[in-house]
Amino acid sequence: MFTGLVQGIGTIHKQGQDCFKITIIRNSSQGIVADLALGDSVAVDGVCLTVEEIVSNGFLATVSPETLQRSTLGQRTMTAEYVNLETSLRVGSKIGGHFVTGHVDGVGCLSQSMATDKAWEMNFTAPPAMVDRWQNNIARYLVEKGSIAINGISLTVADCAVDGSWFKVAVIPHTYRETNLCYLQPGDLVNIESDILGKYVDRLIAHRLPSANRVEDISLAFLTENGYV
Repeated sequence: MFTGLVQGIGTIHKQGQDCFKITIIRNSSQGIVADLALGDSVAVDGVCLTVEEIVSNGFLATVSPETLQRSTLGQRTMTAEYVNLETSLRVGSKIGGHFVTGHVDGVGCLSQSMATDKAWEMNFTAPPAMVDRWQNNIARYLVEKGSIAINGISLTVADCAVDGSWFKVAVIPHTYRETNLCYLQPGDLVNIESDILGKYVDRLIAHRLPSANRVEDISLAFLTENGYV
């Protein structure tokens, strides 16, 4: 379990078909390097990976076929060079973001990034070849002012389309500067994890409703009408 507060920046290199070497190049706290141990969980661009071997200033991790297919780790030539890093949440630690599991729902695409006086406004949508997966795994959980993790960063949905085809986040200068968001260009892919609370509500409602009345898309209006909001 993670909080979506990035602790450092690293680079990632393939060591084989499914093995990656993550080198920590910038660490905002000493937690990643000093406390790294075999078997630890580390979020790499929002993907929970297990430390299998510790090397100079980094670690090795094996990625499953499911993770390669669902995240940007299987498409490294299409993404930014740098990855965000966060070690797992410790009992008693502050939770400054939101609960992030490290189980990526799918891939999104940066469509626009614009600097404002006090923040960066970034728009994301589905890559053309992944619209169906986006609709099933991401769009249904997009709620204005709700939480979302992009490349492992806890962010708030500032605005989103009614059909969930796009959403916008406002990124403060500190987060933009200290994560790999500052390296992204329009067209780059990112890992997206929806808020786990929305998934459980969706699942519970689907089981409670009679089969004939089950809905495929849970909207904010539906949740309000049924007393969940």
